[in-house]
Amino acid sequence: MGEMPAWLDWLLNPKPARGERETLLGVPAVRRVKNYAAFSGYAYEYLFEGYRDQPEGREYAFSVSGDRKSWCPFLVRVPTGATQGWERERAIPLGDRERYALAKLALFSAFDERANPSELRGSLDVTPEVAAALLDKLDL
Repeated sequence: MGEMPAWLDWLLNPKPARGERETLLGVPAVRRVKNYAAFSGYAYEYLFEGYRDQPEGREYAFSVSGDRKSWCPFLVRVPTGATQGWERERAIPLGDRERYALAKLALFSAFDERANPSELRGSLDVTPEVAAALLDKLDL
């Protein structure tokens, strides 16, 4: 049997990136590549890597690709203060699932707002205004 293609090896046997993956919580037992067709016309693929709690809020780690060849890490930071006003206004406390949904919608917004995949590097900080707009889409 021949050698496993590099992309398949990467999916099946993920290597920790600079020690960060070990510190993540909620790491999926099986990594699933998901797709998103952005308004820009690009078809993105992404993987949820996990999250970590920080003093200022929660940070969600994704791996993203715009060409199925090169992947880069992308962080969505949801500060505690970003959701407090929305929760207080509606008397609805957000659980872990709703917070993850907010992070995922923020990732989708990043896909939609960038002109091309090369602009999708680094991280995104969710502001209270963005959080409110995205949470309203969830119809909670």
